Parts: sequence; C-alpha cells; structure tokens
Amino acid sequence: MNRSTFNIQPLHRFGGANTSIRRPREIACFSYDDQRRFSLGDSSMAYYYTPALPADLNKGYDTFQKLDDVPDEHLDALLDTIAAHEKETEKKCDVDIITWRGMMTKILTTPFDNMNGFEMNATLFQGTIFIEENNEYKNQQKEIQRKRGSPPGMAPQELMMYWGYKFENLAVLRKTWDESTREEIEGRENEIVNNAAQYCSVVRTGIGSVRMILGGEVDAIWDSKPSRKEDPINWVELKTSAQIRNDRDMLKYERKLLKFWAQSFLLGVPKIIVGFRDENGICRSLEELDTASIPGKVLSVGRRTWDGNVCINFTGAFLEWLKQTINKEGTWRIRKKEKSSVIEVYQVEEQGHGDILSPAFKAWRSTTNSNVSSQCSPSDSNLVQYSSNSPLELTKDTNLKKKKKKKKKKKKKKKKKKKKKKKKKKKKKKKGVYTRRWRHCNRTCQMILPHCRTQETVGKERSNPEGYRGTCA
Repeated sequence: MNRSTFNIQPLHRFGGANTSIRRPREIACFSYDDQRRFSLGDSSMAYYYTPALPADLNKGYDTFQKLDDVPDEHLDALLDTIAAHEKETEKKCDVDIITWRGMMTKILTTPFDNMNGFEMNATLFQGTIFIEENNEYKNQQKEIQRKRGSPPGMAPQELMMYWGYKFENLAVLRKTWDESTREEIEGRENEIVNNAAQYCSVVRTGIGSVRMILGGEVDAIWDSKPSRKEDPINWVELKTSAQIRNDRDMLKYERKLLKFWAQSFLLGVPKIIVGFRDENGICRSLEELDTASIPGKVLSVGRRTWDGNVCINFTGAFLEWLKQTINKEGTWRIRKKEKSSVIEVYQVEEQGHGDILSPAFKAWRSTTNSNVSSQCSPSDSNLVQYSSNSPLELTKDTNLKKKKKKKKKKKKKKKKKKKKKKKKKKKKKKKGVYTRRWRHCNRTCQMILPHCRTQETVGKERSNPEGYRGTCA
C-alpha cells in the first residue's frame, strides 16, 4: 500500500506565502427538525436574542433529548442539497472539494493542534474530491474519552457538552422578535433542550486556487437574511467557555479561540457570542467577538499560541498537494495520528466510492451531467478574497479592483481640474485692487490688501489710511 505524506513541520514554511481565501457565500441551505427529519430550506433557522444573566446551564439536564450520532450520516444531506441546487439553477457545482465544515476546520487548525488526530474518508468523482469523517474512528475516540473521564475538579464531559446546548437555547428565538410572544422570550430557560434540530448553510468558497463547497451548522442569525444573495449574512456563532481568572485560564482561552475562529471563518460567520460560565455551570457574562479580529488580538498578546496566516497558508499548500495525490477513483484515507508531524494519505479501496456518495447523488450526476453547464453559481469573479497578509482584511477580486482604480483616477482628474481653475482665477486678480472680501492688514502699514481678504465688506471700495495702493512693504 503506497502512502503519501505531507509534512506539517517546520511551520516557518507557511509564514509568508500569499494564499487567499474567497469569502464564503451561501448558495443553498437545509434544515433538520427535532425528529432529525431533513428538509430543504431554512425552517430551523434561529434568531439571536440576548439571554438573561446569570443563567443556570444545568437546568433541564435530566430531560435532555440528545441526538444519537453513532450512526454514519455520511454526506447525504449535503449532497441532496447540492443536487437540488443544481436542478434549480441548471448548473453543475464544478469545484475541487466538497465536504463538511468540520473536516476543513480540522485541517485549518492542524499547525497548532498537535495533540489531536483525525481520520477522513475521501473519493474522487467527476473531478471533485468528496471528503467525510471516518465514523468508526470518531466513535472510537469518543469511547476513549468516556473511559478516561474528566480531570479532578472538573464537571463530567457529558454535562459540559450539555451546558453548550443549553446556552444556545437561552440565546435564540425560533421566530423573529416581533413575531415572538413575551412567554416565548421569557420562557426559554424552561424549554427542553434538543440538539437534533439544526440549520445548515451550504457555502461556496476557496483557499488559494482550490475551489470548495462546505456545509455546516449555523447557530443563529443576528437580524435577517439580506434580499440580495450576493450580500454577506449576519450569522452568529454561540460558544461557552470557563471564566478567566488567571494567566493560565487566559492561555487556555486563547487556544480555544483557534477553533472558534476557524469554524466561523470557513462559513463566513462574522460574529461570535461567548458565554463565560463558572465551575458550577452558571453563565455569568457575555463577550461579543468579531471573527475577523480574533487572529490579530491573539498575536497582539505576544504569546503566539497560534497564527491565522500560518493556518491559511498551510491549508492552501495541503489542499493543492491533496488534489495531486487523490488523482484516481477508489476510497482514500486522510489521517493524522495524535502528536504526529505528518498527514498521511493512502488508498483503501481501488474501485468504487464506498458509502461516501449516496446512490441518489451518483444517479443524478450520471444521468444529467451532459445537460447542465459546468459552472456553479456564483462565479469566482464575484467572490471577495481575504488577503493572506492579514486574514482579517477583505480585498475585492481583480475585476472589482480595476473598477475601483478607474473611479479613483476619475476623482483625481476632477480634483486637478478644480485646482487649475482656482490658479487661473488668482492670476487674473491684480495686486492692490480691492475686490470682493477684505480686511485690514495686520502689518504696521495697515493697508487694506487683497492678500488679507476675509469676510468683511463685499462689493465696496475702502480707502486705506495712508493713501497707499499696492503691496505691503
């Protein structure tokens, strides 16, 4: 079995490259209800509404309706949504990679997350690499964590996970504020927590030259979706974290921010609301974070726990390498062992696609491939890019840059013309001739001269005391 490896270290290789990320743009969405039933559209979209504090995140733990995530859902919901989008637009989503946001988050955070490992399954179909999590590996890791238990003095892992879901329940409304009753707003703390319901955004994005479609859950929206599909959406990510009491807590929080940033950055979520809780699970305070500003804040502290530019440049290089490595049909494994400094890629099965692709999606693509155009909306030329020199700053694509340059040139020309006109007017005026506005000169001669013009008499001749006309001596 041939294995290809991609070296993570040394990280300085990824310090100064010019990789860019195209701003994620939603092309479709789907929802799961409380019974985990799939539907196209935004029926499960929630609206952010500030929770009342302090809030007990333990409340309702005994009635928690937890989703059983042991069965493998593969990419089915994402592929069904893409197929529906292609049918509607009559355009094939011609990209290099299709996967869940969670898989890309693991890759993006790899340079600064040496302790954790991952395993993914991948297959090449019609020129696109489809990537999913290796469900067997995921379940094995969960069992290891369960047996290991929580460190002394910390709450059980299951309870802390519930705190996160409870915080989400307390911070959202199922309808807009004006459509919600007072009982619905004030009674959120008594609602039964169910983590089966989800709103998932499907976005088109890209890192470097690698074009991607990512699907991922979004917790809430700040206001409402814009009428124009090209405009960014004000999504909100909801997180909980332990209160920061000392430098050690701050260091932990900075490391946590890496995942917060990566998750939101990849889907184009601009805002993160963090609920800080004490060791007993009582949420005491909130912090509102601008996703784009997080890497800069971490770097400004000086501990260099992680660097957003390195993450982006590493991911761009790895995905380019992955495109060259997974170059034929079959099932592939993408693996990084715990504490390993390499990512391995090897073929598991030489033919077929395993269970990564649903039969319905393969049938749709096989029967209609010749009837749809090869460009999935939106086109690359309409996408905004993040500058790699600062993952926080947005720079428009080349076409928009040209338009901006033309506008700037026109403005400069207008300014130059105005300046020339003003100069000509000044030259026409003779020294010593009283015109329009003037005042007494501050000099000892006390002559009233044009160079002393201000806002006094308009249109009148005024005699100077000494009888002089002309310039000051």
